[in-house]
Amino acid sequence: MSKQRKQDVPFIPVRVAVLTVSDSRTLDNDTSGDTLCERVRSAGHTLAERALLPDDIFKVRATVSIWIADASIDCILITGGTGITGRDSTPEAIRPLLVRDIPGFGELFRQISREDIGAATIQSRAFAGTANATLVFALPGSPGACETAWDHILVTQLDARTRPCNFISLLSRLNES
Repeated sequence: MSKQRKQDVPFIPVRVAVLTVSDSRTLDNDTSGDTLCERVRSAGHTLAERALLPDDIFKVRATVSIWIADASIDCILITGGTGITGRDSTPEAIRPLLVRDIPGFGELFRQISREDIGAATIQSRAFAGTANATLVFALPGSPGACETAWDHILVTQLDARTRPCNFISLLSRLNES
């Protein structure tokens, strides 16, 4: 048994929706969305939905609101719109929908990213939170950032076998009061 995985705990597939926020990409050239979809499937999870929207606060918020309200979606991965330019509006679109923030996700993502991109990681507004028993993760729009987030954080935190803790073991308790 490794320190990270407990072998007597079964793998629980998660139903994941992937949203790309971009003014310049299409589904044909959305390499970041493709990266996340491939990793979701190869880890054994289910790709429940996929969409690509322009960087528009209200379109992004509307789509994510529908997914949060859908009991068949456990996790939402958003790529793009987390920078600091005038068109980067993912945090402004999504944060009002969250019930709880997961500040450690953004902190850890930036710490890990520093190894690859140095101090430029300070420009990332990657974040995570929960809403209606749904996990929501917002990542930068580059394929490298999506790989970093998945390979170093999400692959283990979306696996019920990861010890000492993981998000999957908490899903059923996210709406407790």
